[in-house]
Amino acid sequence: MANARWTCMFKAALAFVLTMTVSSAQAVDPEYPDWRGAWIRFVDRSLGGQPSFDQTKPWGLGQQAPLTPEYRKILEDSIADQANGGQGNWIEHAKCHPAGMPFMMVASSPMEIVVTPETTYVLVGGSTDHLRRIFTDGRDWPENIEPAYSGYSIGKWIDENGDGRYDLLEVETRGPFRGHRAYDGTGLPLHFDNQSIFKERIQLDKANPNVLHDEITVIDHALTRPWTVDKRYRRDPNPQPHWRENSCPVTTSFVFIENEVYTLSADGKLMPVRKNQPPPDLKYFNQTQR
Repeated sequence: MANARWTCMFKAALAFVLTMTVSSAQAVDPEYPDWRGAWIRFVDRSLGGQPSFDQTKPWGLGQQAPLTPEYRKILEDSIADQANGGQGNWIEHAKCHPAGMPFMMVASSPMEIVVTPETTYVLVGGSTDHLRRIFTDGRDWPENIEPAYSGYSIGKWIDENGDGRYDLLEVETRGPFRGHRAYDGTGLPLHFDNQSIFKERIQLDKANPNVLHDEITVIDHALTRPWTVDKRYRRDPNPQPHWRENSCPVTTSFVFIENEVYTLSADGKLMPVRKNQPPPDLKYFNQTQR
C-alpha cells in the first residue's frame, strides 16, 4: 500500500511538473516568430564586387549613398588608394579590427538569431564581428554608453497583424561606437565622430517565411539625409547547418608596420602591395651583406 501511495504521489508530482513546463513554454515560445536556422544574405552576382550595404546596388560609388561632399571625397580617395594597392578607408578592418555596425549585418557568412524574452542575440558568422545583443526587457537608455563596435541596441516586439504572436522587432542602436567603421570594402565611410544611429525593422517576408527582412535606416553626420535600405536574408533549408569558423588574424596575409601595409608571399616573404613602396625600417636587425 505504501509503495502504491508513493507511486501515485510521484505520478501526480510528475504530471504537475510537466503541466507547468508545458504551460511555461506555451506562455513564452508561441509569442515569438520562428527565426531559427542559418540566415544567408541575398547575392546578386551581376553587381560584382564584395558585399554591399544596399544589396540591390554595386558597392562603393555604385551605392549612391547620400554623402556630404567631404565624405564623398573620403570615399573617392579610398578607392584611389586601393587602386594603387593600399587599403584606403578600409584599413581598420584589413587589420582584423571589427567593422561594427552596420557592416556586421551584411552577413558575409551565415548568421544565427536567438530569440529570448529579455534579449535577442544576433550571432554573426564573420571573422571579427561575432555578437549583437538587442535588449527587449523594457530597459531605458543608459546614462553613459560604453563605446562598442556593435553599439548599444534596444528593441521592442510588435504584433502587427494582431494574431497574438509577435512578428516584428523594432530596434534602435546608438553609439558612441568604437573604431573606424565603413559600410563596405571600398571604405564607404561613416562619420568619424562615431555618433551614428541605426533604426531597424526586422521581420519575416509576408509571402515566404524563409526570407528575412532587415530594413535599416542610418542617421549619420556623414549623410545629407537618413539612408534606408532593405537587407534580405534567406534561410538555409538544412535543419543542421554547417557553421564555419573564420578567424581573420589567422587567415590574413597583410602585415602592418608603422603606416605601411605589406603582404606575405606564398613562401612567407614580405612583399610590397604597391609600386615603389619603401621597405620597413630594419634598424633593430643585425643586417649582413650577402
